[in-house]
Amino acid sequence: MADAVTFSFSDTIAGYVTRFDSGARLLRLKTSDGREFDVSLAGDPSAELVRNLDEPYIDASGHIDEMLSPGRFLFVYGVHYPERGGSFDAKRLVFLGRGSEDYRFEEPSWWIKQIESLADFYKRAQFGDGPVDFTEYRTEIRLGGDKTASHVQETDTISRLVYGMASAYLLTGKDEYLEVAERGTEYLRKHMRVVDSEEDVVFWYHGISVDGDSERKLFTSEFSDDYDAIPMYEQIYALAGPIQTYRVTGDVRIKNDADATIRLFDKFFFDPEQGGYYSHIDPILFSADHESLGENAERKNWNSVGDHAPAYLINLYLATGDQKYADFLEYTFDTIADKFPDYKNSPFVQERFFRDWSHDTAHSWQQNRAVVGHNLKIAWNLMRMNSLKAKPEYEQLAKKIGEIMPAVGSDVQRGGWYDVVERTKEGDQEAYRFAWHDRKAWWQQEQAILAYLILNGTVGGDANLREARQAQAFYNTFFLDHDEGAVYFNVLASGTPYLLGTERLKGSHSMSMYHSAELCYLSAVYNNLLINGREMDFHFQPDPTNLPDRVLRVSPDLLPAGSVKIASVEIDEKPYTDFDADALTVRLPDVQSRVKVKVRLRPVAKK
Repeated sequence: MADAVTFSFSDTIAGYVTRFDSGARLLRLKTSDGREFDVSLAGDPSAELVRNLDEPYIDASGHIDEMLSPGRFLFVYGVHYPERGGSFDAKRLVFLGRGSEDYRFEEPSWWIKQIESLADFYKRAQFGDGPVDFTEYRTEIRLGGDKTASHVQETDTISRLVYGMASAYLLTGKDEYLEVAERGTEYLRKHMRVVDSEEDVVFWYHGISVDGDSERKLFTSEFSDDYDAIPMYEQIYALAGPIQTYRVTGDVRIKNDADATIRLFDKFFFDPEQGGYYSHIDPILFSADHESLGENAERKNWNSVGDHAPAYLINLYLATGDQKYADFLEYTFDTIADKFPDYKNSPFVQERFFRDWSHDTAHSWQQNRAVVGHNLKIAWNLMRMNSLKAKPEYEQLAKKIGEIMPAVGSDVQRGGWYDVVERTKEGDQEAYRFAWHDRKAWWQQEQAILAYLILNGTVGGDANLREARQAQAFYNTFFLDHDEGAVYFNVLASGTPYLLGTERLKGSHSMSMYHSAELCYLSAVYNNLLINGREMDFHFQPDPTNLPDRVLRVSPDLLPAGSVKIASVEIDEKPYTDFDADALTVRLPDVQSRVKVKVRLRPVAKK
């Protein structure tokens, strides 16, 4: 093989300006890992400012020279030519802000506007201009929002849509979003929920297949990884949307469903001898060791152990302050901190286990591979938990992941974060090999953004801020679909959208509104309240009679104690003063109907 690349190709460079020679039209960029590239601008490339969903194209082609100041971070897309040792001709420049230190995604309303656009897209795609009727809901949604011929309604994708709409209401107070969330929750309870009175548990169908006025229940999973079994993660994510709605409304029926589902987890998924939760049970005996489960028998994984926290458990604790949920969270994170690190063998955590916690390195597609986003998700959620109950092992592991991951899981040339890679290198390999491809998924960008935002907002560090900004920059530059709406599932390494197969869809078994909305909600919280010292408004609509002592809990996330306080409260658009600013609680008026509550939170200056 030739030592040098001898063919032309198009690619992206993400880097910081170190020098710009206007006369020679030559730009020098330094990547995040310190390598420098010369980029020719002689071909008059276009230039633009990064833009949010629903914003028009913002041309910056006439301002290139004045904007290429030293230290500015930007993306350059161009063509590599092999002559004279290689040259790179720019075709497109994307600036992240008007000033060299400006990043538009740090604007106070950036993520709030983005979640509004997402909510409008999915509401229109599922229900058109008509009423919110969940009999019309479909799991599969095409690129532009049209429905496919599939008439399957998966429980988890409805729940994820509900989560997104409830989150949109929390940030905007728009009733139309709460209507979708509440009707979706009711639809889940009526059509997908199973109340087992004998066992005193609730479990959830995989979904239903709709044919006209008739529906066929899909008891076990139809997804290939979990076929004909009841996977823990599907039961977990069935709670995601309803619990986020519960934070808004306080509907006690939702909490009762969650408690009954947790009893299901503890009765049938929990391993009382070795600890942790099994990933699957069979649909007849509800047994984790039945031979029908095949390679999923007596297995534990990230989803069964760790996904409780981000999907529903943190939000259930935020809504109630109940110690039993805090204890469950602590158990979850103690297990993660104890069992998942594997740094003697790999820079990536271990994700799959046998019953005795020995490593399962030959399971299905995963083998001995790492999902990059799961490492980042652990770091993000460890720092959330550390704000509830600080432990050295939580912070140390989160910081270690944050320090290790950029070199092994991110694209230091183009920006963004990869998908699945081999956990170890073979022979003389210098890089961890991709399992299948070098594409980048929208949800893994979310995990990187939230991990580094919360690390920067809690423990600080220029490196954490830089990683957070670079991840937000890549996501907002390349994942927003300005033509059809919402966000792309996958992009190529260069940032070009990948639009084949199920990755072309905006709705599928893997994609609804959950990750994109969660990203908007928490990016707004972390950027405004933890990092940039800006006030934020949050909206609720509870019935005071549903809340113990009529106390509404309004903390937006597990944040460091004392970092945020209530600045003001309005109820039904009138000032209201019965609140505990430091405890982040509002004692609602003694009325028998729902009230609209608007709470303004103010960051407390760090000493």
